[in-house]
Amino acid sequence: MKHTAAKEEKTLQQLFPGLEEGLYEELLEHGDFKTYKAGDTILRKGQMIRSTMLVLEGIVKLYQEDEDGGEFFVYHLEPGQACALSMVCTFGQEKSEAMAKALTDVTVMSIPLQYMEKWLGQYKSWHSFVIRTYRSRYEELMRTVNEIAFKNMDERLEFYLRKQVKQFGRHVKLTHQEIANDLNSSREVISRLMKKMEKNGWLIIHRNSFEWLR
Repeated sequence: MKHTAAKEEKTLQQLFPGLEEGLYEELLEHGDFKTYKAGDTILRKGQMIRSTMLVLEGIVKLYQEDEDGGEFFVYHLEPGQACALSMVCTFGQEKSEAMAKALTDVTVMSIPLQYMEKWLGQYKSWHSFVIRTYRSRYEELMRTVNEIAFKNMDERLEFYLRKQVKQFGRHVKLTHQEIANDLNSSREVISRLMKKMEKNGWLIIHRNSFEWLR
């Protein structure tokens, strides 16, 4: 049992470096390890949020969903990152305005509200971590807004595909419909633009995936 706890603390230290020793111990004492299979919904729109999550393994997708069920991609969460949305909603005990889905098998640590508030005053490293998380996600959101507001669809598609390649490598398993959902576009538009990219030597289109060449 001690060996398992030591291994878990070492994992936390590797993924979330720079925290005080006492905080790692409290994370293990009060945090709840949860696992999800690829495709599982982790967070639903309208769900009351009473905890935040730290990603330990896998990739989580955050996205918006409109009244008609349309989706719009916001950002990914990787191991070593926390969900800024759940942090914000947790402090206000608010309902989520976004969805979260496991893109791969995922392990997260869930931190209840009362400990988040306590640690902000008790541990400087936790306060700094929360601020860094807010800032990085705000910057990510501003980049996304810039793509939506000031660029046309072919530029938005290139921005989106480059993000996927950075996240998953040059061979990305995504259908044209899934890409269209994330960009709030149509499959026909995405297919046309990707065929144009393929013709220009940017990528190779495979069945339910693409390979980035640039």
